[in-house]
Amino acid sequence: MTAFLLGAFGFPEVHAGGRPIRLALRKGLALLVYLAEARGAVARDVMATWLWPEADRETGLARLRRLLHRIELALGEPVFETDRTSVRWSPSLALTIDTHLFESACDRAAFEEACQIYRGDFLAGFSPDDSPAFDEWAFFRREALRGRLVHALERLVQDKNAAGDHSAATAYAGRLVELDPFSEVYGRHLIRSLLLSGDRSAAERHHAALTQRLRDELGVAPEAETEALMNPAAAMQALPTTRYVKGAGVHLAYQTHGSGPLDILVMPGFVSHVERAWEHPASRTFLASLMQLGRLIVFDRRGIGLSDRVGSAPGIDVTAEDIGTVLRAADARRVVLFGASECGPACIKFAVDDPHRVAGLILFGALAKGCWAEDYPHALRVSQYEAWSRHLVTQWGGPVGIEAFAPSLASDPQARAWWAGLLRAASSPGGISAVLDAFRDADVRQLLPHIRAPTLVLHRRGDKAVRIAAGRDLAHRIKGAQFVELDGDDHWFFAGDQQPALDAIGEFVRRVD
Repeated sequence: MTAFLLGAFGFPEVHAGGRPIRLALRKGLALLVYLAEARGAVARDVMATWLWPEADRETGLARLRRLLHRIELALGEPVFETDRTSVRWSPSLALTIDTHLFESACDRAAFEEACQIYRGDFLAGFSPDDSPAFDEWAFFRREALRGRLVHALERLVQDKNAAGDHSAATAYAGRLVELDPFSEVYGRHLIRSLLLSGDRSAAERHHAALTQRLRDELGVAPEAETEALMNPAAAMQALPTTRYVKGAGVHLAYQTHGSGPLDILVMPGFVSHVERAWEHPASRTFLASLMQLGRLIVFDRRGIGLSDRVGSAPGIDVTAEDIGTVLRAADARRVVLFGASECGPACIKFAVDDPHRVAGLILFGALAKGCWAEDYPHALRVSQYEAWSRHLVTQWGGPVGIEAFAPSLASDPQARAWWAGLLRAASSPGGISAVLDAFRDADVRQLLPHIRAPTLVLHRRGDKAVRIAAGRDLAHRIKGAQFVELDGDDHWFFAGDQQPALDAIGEFVRRVD
């Protein structure tokens, strides 16, 4: 039987026996791609509704039958296995699809191979006319694949520079800048790689171009770290300090900063990115302030940021295990856990499981249960949570949620661009949907009475994302916990007035040190 190759990066195309096949049927191409991505049978009713949403059931099914016949005529042989209710690519067929090759290469950490396969965004510029359900599916798939490409490119820039292959690092950093031209992290990757390769004139051109983009589009100047790169001495500075440790088959990205007798591990919420977290001035200022209190440790949970993408959401138990993996890799001694928002429960779990290592626990804007219950009225009801989750997922890629997470920054163009870029780099719509589903079902209330570490609970009175009642409830259930009610309505710990929070944290850390 003929071997088929289905290319879905860019405009879809079909190759049979090594030769291109022209299939002038947009709905036919859509059908082939969707069936290949499904890796199994799809209900006829589903495909008919997706491709002809305006038609009644019988008309849609009749059109589907005719389309299947026309596709097989164009391809020159039978390629479908069908029955009365479903259709699929024939399992006996030698079918290869480039998106599957790309994901396989990413899974094997063959990032160069993956980047060669990725020739353009998934179904870029392609749409079967008047098929909104297909277009929505394609959008989420496109964003998921694009997120994996960003992850692969980031890893390659780091690996190539570390190996001294600065020319290759420059090429990969250039692709990152093309994907997100307003990211100073990616801009610095490119400028640093050019400087390390000895091409200062090109580094100066890219620095000037980045400066102009930031000024024209965001009305801001480059950060001090970006400007410092153009100092000749800065070109010889150490490369980014992101490191990787393997735990339970997954590589976790982490960084350590500063020194001191006490370690402070920061987990910022449902998304993170250990490099882009330093890109926003307020976030950088807050983290730098924590470095004055001890050695700072930050890491990305599995499936998030620079850590390996996985096929399932990181639940509380798994994340608590990953905390231990990172602390061992960082040779941590006594640690203060700082768990913000959705990361609070995982820090609680670790504090209970490994009390001898935990010197203190700080919970910021956190809650013990993901959704409302009769005995827990402090969270959204399931229907409200799912509506919020759907909104977040459908608007992914833009600065979605910033009005609730950080009202004080919501009108700041730089903050909006940073948040949108961080979301794109940290996860994909499909990936974050699984993360949010996992948190919806989280409940650590039964663990709270077992916490033995000194605990500080911080919450802003007007927090629009997590009600302050959830913070009060946490402090009430943890024996001896200190509760500090802060002014303001920002959910992000670094937004708004940082100083009251930093003062409370400093006093707490000095007390447990």
